[in-house]
Parts: sequence; C-alpha cells; structure tokens
Amino acid sequence: MNIFRLVGDLSHLLAIFVLLLKIWKSRSCAGVSGKSQILFALVFITRYLDLFTNFISVYNSLMKVIFIASTVATVYLMYIKFKATYDSNHDTFRIEFLVVPVGGLAFLVNHDFTPLEILWTFSIYLESVAILPQLFMISKTGEAETITSHYLFALGSYRALYLLNWIYRYYFEGYFDLIAVVAGCVQTILYCDFFYLYITKVMWGKKLSLPA
Repeated sequence: MNIFRLVGDLSHLLAIFVLLLKIWKSRSCAGVSGKSQILFALVFITRYLDLFTNFISVYNSLMKVIFIASTVATVYLMYIKFKATYDSNHDTFRIEFLVVPVGGLAFLVNHDFTPLEILWTFSIYLESVAILPQLFMISKTGEAETITSHYLFALGSYRALYLLNWIYRYYFEGYFDLIAVVAGCVQTILYCDFFYLYITKVMWGKKLSLPA
C-alpha cells in the first residue's frame, strides 16, 4: 500500500465520522442529503459483497466492514432516529436518474460479465455521482453548515488522493484500471467548485454560501 491510498482511506474515514459525529452531537441531520447517503450505502453494499469470499488482508476486510456499517448507520440516523430534522423539502434530487443509467452502464461496460463484477462496476460508477444530491441540496438552500463543508472537503480529498494513488500504481506497478480512473476523475471534477468555495471561504472562517 502506498501513502496516497493510506491517506485517502484516512480522509474517507474522517469524512464519514465527521458526518456521524455532527448528526449525533447536534441530534439533527439538517443540511445533509439523505439521498446521497442512501447512494453511498448502496455503493459500499454492492462493492463489498465479496467480504466473506475474497480475503485480501485484515486491513482490507476491516475497511469494508467500517464503510458498510458507518453508511448504514448514517441512513438509520437520518431516516429513523432523527427523522423529524431531515430536510426533505430541499433534498429533492431524483436519484433514479442516477441509479438506472449507472446500472445500465455497469451491465454494458465492465471487466468481466459476472454478478459480482457487474455489481462492483456499478458501485464504482455510482460513487462518482453519489454526491450530486448533496450538491443539489446546497444549491437549493444557497449555503452549507461549516461542519458539513468539512465533511465534503474530506470526502473530495479522499477521491483526489485516490487519483494520485492510481498514478503512483501505474508508474511503479504497471497497474491501470480505466473504469476506476475515469469514474474517479468524474467524481473529482464534481467537487472542483466546492473546493474553490471551501478554500476561499471556510478556511478563512466564513460560512460556505453560494454567490447570489
């Protein structure tokens, strides 16, 4: 494992636990897109169906369990425990417009036409666009809480670091996965505007708000 993947994984874990801590301590999920969280839960469940059949390392298996458990826990907190605080009026993105095309693409473009491989490919494609409901929600409200901004920055940083991981692996290991790289590039591009606002506002102590 190289440093980019390790730091990327840590950034991903940080993002997830920042969000969970924010919801639990405030007893509120206001400003968080439940639809994005459902998509992320779907991403990890479909990606890690090989948890009990394909052992790589303790680290790998532990990460799989943590990602599945934490995203399912987030969905539970939002839709059951703190349901009264969920802002459904602004979380209106039609996620079927993401899931259906992504499912079709995974069926057509994959590395191997087997159930587990198709589901893995589906998860890679879906993760690249799973943040769209959250970004759409921010565009509707015009702003994001500082802690939510930290969550999004850590999540975007994870994907950017994974791009560096793939570059490293290509040059030093000769490994290249076109599906993962293209999906990762799409996901990183979606964060670009947010990164700019985060650096120019949140890092200077201001609340993240969109230009009028």
